[in-house]
Amino acid sequence: MTNWIREICKVNGIDIHYLRTGGDKPPLIALHGLIGSGACWTPLARALEDSYDVIMPDARGHGASSAPPHGYLYRDHASDVVGLIKALGLAAPVLLGHSMGGMTAAVVASKVGTAIAGVVLADPTFLSPERQREVYESDVAEQHRRLLGLDRSEVLAQARQRHPHRPLELVEFMTDARLQTNIGAFEVLTPPNPDYRELIGAISVPILLVIGDNGVVSVETARELQGLNQRLRYELIPDVGHGLPYDRPDDLAAAVRSFLESVVV
Repeated sequence: MTNWIREICKVNGIDIHYLRTGGDKPPLIALHGLIGSGACWTPLARALEDSYDVIMPDARGHGASSAPPHGYLYRDHASDVVGLIKALGLAAPVLLGHSMGGMTAAVVASKVGTAIAGVVLADPTFLSPERQREVYESDVAEQHRRLLGLDRSEVLAQARQRHPHRPLELVEFMTDARLQTNIGAFEVLTPPNPDYRELIGAISVPILLVIGDNGVVSVETARELQGLNQRLRYELIPDVGHGLPYDRPDDLAAAVRSFLESVVV
């Protein structure tokens, strides 16, 4: 990561900080989930930087990007991604999104047509209305507020205990990302989410949906979405839950690379 580019881009009146592997290579924009940051894509970016220019923005309210007082719904995140593509002059990038970033990528892809080359959705937050309401009414934001009052060393120790199999470097990136997440960012959980079936139906480029066997999106949902858009194919990574980029970065990178080779000319 030492020679990766770190820059700030002005988008929609705010600063969007991003990491970028660089080089004259096809662009891949990687969008993290809630309480993440661009740096959390490091394992996957390392696996792909030989062939792709991986751009890893911090979403608004996350990492080193601006945290405006409001404006954290999916349309706001999507608008930032569209602005970033324009500001950086990226020609036909592929979008990759995990969790919140997956839903954001789907919103962008449904709007921009063939201005992108393809989209990879890694266990996106395609939740039923009931589940959205449950998450919104849960105490996740309150838990986060309490955690922001802790020392970094305490948060890191808790994270290491929870995820003993993840490399320490990644757990540190995730700890820092967590502590840099503005409480306002939890506004994204406000129901209703965009209708993911409508979004998938409106995408006009190839779609790869990558799911775990214990994540948010089930195989049944994946098959249903395939029926709604013949450009969608899905891949199941076994023995993993929602944390695909963190727990199985090599498997996810292999699936992404195979997809990129099929869509990037």
